[in-house]
Amino acid sequence: MKLSAILFIIILSLQNLIAQIYNEPKPDEGFITGGAGLIWIDGQPHYRISFRPEVSFSNFGVGLDLNLDFDSQGKLRKENFNELTDYLSIIRYVRYGYKNDPVYLKLGALDYYTLGHGTIVNYYNNSPTFDARKIGLVADIDFGNFGFESIYGNFAQAGLFGIRGFVRPLKFSDAGNIPVIGNLELGASYTTDFDKNATVLSGSYDSQKGEFVKTEDKGALTIIGFDIGLPIVKSGFTTLLLYFDYNKIVNFGSGMASGVKLDLNGLGLVELSAKLERRFNQNKYIPSYFNSFYEIERFKLDTVTNTFSSKALALHNVGNDLNGFYGDLLIRVLGLFDVYGAYQRLDKDPKSGILNLRTDVSPKDGSVILRAGYDKINIQDEKDLFKLDDRSYLFTELGYKPIPYIIVSIVYNWTFSPERDSNDNIVGYKPQKRIEPRMYFVFPINF
Repeated sequence: MKLSAILFIIILSLQNLIAQIYNEPKPDEGFITGGAGLIWIDGQPHYRISFRPEVSFSNFGVGLDLNLDFDSQGKLRKENFNELTDYLSIIRYVRYGYKNDPVYLKLGALDYYTLGHGTIVNYYNNSPTFDARKIGLVADIDFGNFGFESIYGNFAQAGLFGIRGFVRPLKFSDAGNIPVIGNLELGASYTTDFDKNATVLSGSYDSQKGEFVKTEDKGALTIIGFDIGLPIVKSGFTTLLLYFDYNKIVNFGSGMASGVKLDLNGLGLVELSAKLERRFNQNKYIPSYFNSFYEIERFKLDTVTNTFSSKALALHNVGNDLNGFYGDLLIRVLGLFDVYGAYQRLDKDPKSGILNLRTDVSPKDGSVILRAGYDKINIQDEKDLFKLDDRSYLFTELGYKPIPYIIVSIVYNWTFSPERDSNDNIVGYKPQKRIEPRMYFVFPINF
């Protein structure tokens, strides 16, 4: 293809927004995004057709996400539609309510879900790759005096399930009107992963059968937790919460965490949320076990070297007395920017660093767009902090608005692609690089 034709396609590229860096529409709003263009996947050019509308009617919301990638021969890329969930995931989500509403239901892609205080399930992502998207369900209901939070990660096969029930016992009597103590909350959690590789400890790859043969595992990976939370300050502008969690990983170890969480709402213009947590980890225990990398870490098989790694094996080898700190901070200036950061470091484990960063600088009436996110696990030192490898996930978009509804930008993704055995089963993930020059439209809809 001539260079001029390639440049023409790049300039006219109308690409879809990425869910992790774009907020869902507010009630009675929506937007339509789509187009056709060029994308480089692992250095190979593909032609993309995309269509992604999202609409919200009152408390209901629906989002579609259709992507068709064709190679230079005009053939549809295999990973676009090689599983049933690839077809189902065209409906990216169906939603009722928003997170922290009295009723919140969401079916589809689950981006960075947290259960309770986050000491078991923290920013879990059920679709860390574009090429094996999954359909899950979140159901959170708060009846005032009691309620529950729940998640199921993957309807296509056995996977992560978690539920946390909570009660505010003093609300059932006049004691619920007592300042501070009246808001006491008690919770209990049950979280388990039914995936067949959730607790693999030993095994080998059988090349004749084309499958991994386990010689030791412990069945489902189950964590039971109990927590207590006390909002010592609770008003329309400020919430200060003290909490304590105890968790037990069945057949492994246990751990505890105590923390403080502060939320400030400056008249709807500036929001700040901060959390600091001290973690007390015993032998064979990993805090926030189901995190944003869990689907990647659960099980990886190298059929060339006949070796494997699993999170359960890492859990089995964890030593004792690995206490540490966890903290996060969110600053949101409405209409201007969002900045979020979280970090974990254990006292005696040099490879325990976990980093999460997010930013969205896209003023409604501004002309510059900057959206970025970065996840990194098993960080050893400062040199390791921003090195892109199989422990990293990155997305960035830098763009400009020549007119209000058109954005010209460059997008870079360091993500993952699934690796499959001879029976087409996913046995691991490998890093994947995507580069997308874009010129796309975002057309708002007001009802």
